[in-house]
Amino acid sequence: MKIEIDKHPCFNKEADSCERIHLPVAPRCNVLCNFCNRKFDCLNESRPGVTSKVLSPTQALNYMRKTQDISGNITVVGIAGPGDPFACPDETMETLRLIRKEFPEMILCVATNGLELYPHIDELSELDVSHVTITINAVDPTIASEVYGWGRYNKKVLRGMPLGELIFENQLKSISKLKECGMIAKVNSIVIPGVNVHHIPEIAKTVAALGADIMNQIPMVPVEGTAFEENGEPSHDEMTRLRFQCAKEMPQMSHCNRCRADAAGSLDEGLAERYREILHDVTNENTYDDSRPYVAAASLEGLLVNQHLGEARKLTIYGRNEDGSLYNEGFRSAPRPGGADDRWKALGETLKDCRAILVHAVGERPKKIMEETGIRVVEMEGMIEEGARYVYNNQELPASLKHHFAGCGTECKGNGQGCA
Repeated sequence: MKIEIDKHPCFNKEADSCERIHLPVAPRCNVLCNFCNRKFDCLNESRPGVTSKVLSPTQALNYMRKTQDISGNITVVGIAGPGDPFACPDETMETLRLIRKEFPEMILCVATNGLELYPHIDELSELDVSHVTITINAVDPTIASEVYGWGRYNKKVLRGMPLGELIFENQLKSISKLKECGMIAKVNSIVIPGVNVHHIPEIAKTVAALGADIMNQIPMVPVEGTAFEENGEPSHDEMTRLRFQCAKEMPQMSHCNRCRADAAGSLDEGLAERYREILHDVTNENTYDDSRPYVAAASLEGLLVNQHLGEARKLTIYGRNEDGSLYNEGFRSAPRPGGADDRWKALGETLKDCRAILVHAVGERPKKIMEETGIRVVEMEGMIEEGARYVYNNQELPASLKHHFAGCGTECKGNGQGCA
């Protein structure tokens, strides 16, 4: 079946009757943008990085099936976070494979910062992903180093000029590769007062020379808690002037609505009400996700859930047989104490095939980071097997298994290390 690539409302303003749906399957990010504060469960805010749920690839497919049952207008399936699709390549690529197989007529697209896009372009092309958006905020490494607080690449954390040079190089070579593969490339540029306003025309000139198809200039919205919260928002006149100037180099998009990571519906809708309930229901269904077949537990002896996450040095892993019975898969070492947030991100990587972790107690920061990696954190006390059974059945724990952590002691400094 021929894919009608003109039915993408972000790339074609005339396709305003077509709907898009974003599948929020990519919770992790590989850079800290100094204008970004990613939020979860914020239904009243529409901007990138915001989502009310994170789905597994299997849940995303089920969500797509259910939305198609009530709508015949969805023409585009995209992945745009809430982190970066290629900081979560397994989840992203598996979701695209599942959607392409069952919905061969759909336009598939991804939106990324481009840091880790390049190695996946060949497979994206094989899957007929026709539209790719890269957010490029500078083509000068010095300016790029101001935009990003840090980046993680090949398990190394980079800052300043080394990061600026790397992200600049990877973004530009990705545009060239996308065009070699016959894909449509859109460049998003966040217009940041005091940082890159003067530099936007140079971005347009550079990416146009590489063959990029369209540019979308997005005025930065100051967000509380970010490094640029005091920079202000560019004026309407300033944005008009920049778009007019850059239009001499390449076509400009002027109808962007800063879509959420779970956007669904027409462009003037964030997460449309008709899809919101479906998204909620899908995340609570008993869907056996082959990509996350295990449940982890913090346990001293491998039978009871009786350790705070911060004090666990090894984790007990349970699996489920086809007949529903549970079995002890073995043990995995937890990352060593120290490293603040990096410790919990490393744990998320260690447990990336686990749908949940059972703990006696956990701090708010580790819990948030684990859930951003797609791992449900369950505080409980009692037998691991009992807790795991409720997790596999997507049921609420009974009162007899729930553990209510009273709070950290006076010595806690809130540094995410765990209060063992």
